[in-house]
Formats: sequence, structure tokens, C-alpha cells
Amino acid sequence: MTIPAGQPHVKDDAEAAEESVLPLDDGDIYVCQDGPRDAPVLLLIHGSASSTSSWDLLVPLLTRSHRVICIDLLGHGRSAKPAGVSYETPDQARRVGAALDRLGVKQATVVGHSSGGAAATALAEQRPDLVTALVLINAGPSLDAFLAPQAGAIEPSRWPPSDEQLRQFASTGFTADYQIPQELVDELRALDYHAFTAAMQGTSAYLAQRSLPDRLRGLGKPLLVIFGADDRRWRPSSAADYLAVPDARIEMLPGLGHTPILEDPPRTAAPLLAFTATHAATHAAQGGE
Repeated sequence: MTIPAGQPHVKDDAEAAEESVLPLDDGDIYVCQDGPRDAPVLLLIHGSASSTSSWDLLVPLLTRSHRVICIDLLGHGRSAKPAGVSYETPDQARRVGAALDRLGVKQATVVGHSSGGAAATALAEQRPDLVTALVLINAGPSLDAFLAPQAGAIEPSRWPPSDEQLRQFASTGFTADYQIPQELVDELRALDYHAFTAAMQGTSAYLAQRSLPDRLRGLGKPLLVIFGADDRRWRPSSAADYLAVPDARIEMLPGLGHTPILEDPPRTAAPLLAFTATHAATHAAQGGE
């Protein structure tokens, strides 16, 4: 489906869902909005080797009480994949902020999965006026928490890889018994190799400079950390590192891996919605917009 730049496309099967491609200075950014437009905003930022589609099972559980905005970071999904631009985490966050400005969003609770948690943190650093609270889902707090994947990285000379290679590459993103759907394999195959690797390197550099808990500690933003307790990419016990952030809440999900948003959306949505409800009530009592 081709969507003209800057023009919305309303999905036939969901009256409230609207897709747009927003032209920014260094590339077009794809966004999808769902839920009541006057409801509090939830911004969802995907992780590496992923896109807005990673949220497809979770979004319907959130739209009753939120205006949900999903965004494809530059180099991913249906956003542009230009060469010669920066895919560093602060630059990705800057583009997200610019996209929200184009949409007229003044405040948002920002949810980041995996490396999307780094982009969410960078956005909070850059735009504390915009980000009112943060939810990080299986976002490794520092490079020390990274578990070397069992499947090796796929080299450029082996691209495009076979379905089996892609399933091996993605396997540590889930529990061992999770059946990786063909739709995910096809999406991985469509990745732009340069943009994907550059974005991953950008995340590593961002974490090497300062850990996420250290960055978040001084921001004063409400924080919920959701972690699949059987994560095979980031050491699950590292979730406790976020307790260095004042009043941070940690929600461990036993039996789930690195991607609980796909493995068990209802169990992921429950603490998220409880957190946003509490945050909204506190925000209103303090006279927030």
C-alpha cells in the first residue's frame, strides 16, 4: 500500500485508525494513530529489527482509554531508509519528537520495547516538556546486562538469508517454545541491512556512554519497567537496576521472554494500563494538562 507523503489513510476495518507518512528533513516517517483523539496519548516505539507491526496485538487493548500512536523509526518498517544519515539514538529520538510536533501532540506517555526504550529515554532527555512518563519493556539497562545471542549475526554477504537463518536470528527474542510466525520472518527479510546495523550500533553507543537508569534518575519522570522474566537477550535480573530511579516500578512477567508484547499482550497490557491510570490521576491532581 502506498500512502502519499503527509496524507492520512483511514483503515476500512478500524474507523479510528489512521496512517500517515510525515515528511521530515532527513526522511519520511510512518505513523499510525488509533483510539479517541481527545484521550491521553500513548506513544509506542519498537525495538531493533522491528516496526509498528510489533504492537499490533497490544494496540487494541489500549485504545479504549488512550490515543495510541505507533511510529516506525527511520530505517525501519514503512519509514524511509536513506543512506548517509545518522541512525544514532539521539537523532532517532529527535525525529520522533518532530513527528509528534507535526501531529500536534503536546504531552505523551512514551512506551519503548527493547532498544526502543533507549529512544524513549533519549526523547525524555531532549523533550521533558513532551514526555510525562515512561514505560520500558525488556529494555536492557546497560551493556553489562546483554546476553550474547546463541545465533550469530547474519553477515552482509549472506543477505538475503533463508527463512531458517532468520528464525535462528530472531529466536532469542522469544521463549524457546514460541513459534515465530511467517509474517515476522518476512518482515525481517525486508530489513534494510545498513539501516538495521547502524541503528543497533547507535543503541550500543548510547548505552556505553551512560546506562538508562543513570540517564533517567535525574529526569523526575514516572517510570514503569516491564520485563519478561525468561528474556534470553538481556539478563532478567538487570531489571532491578532501574530501582536506582526514584519511585520506579518493576513488573516481572514469569514465563515470558524478550518480547512479551507478542508473546502475551493481555499480561503486558495489564500493568501498563494500571500505571497510566495512576499516572493520569496524579498528573491531573497536580494540575497537569
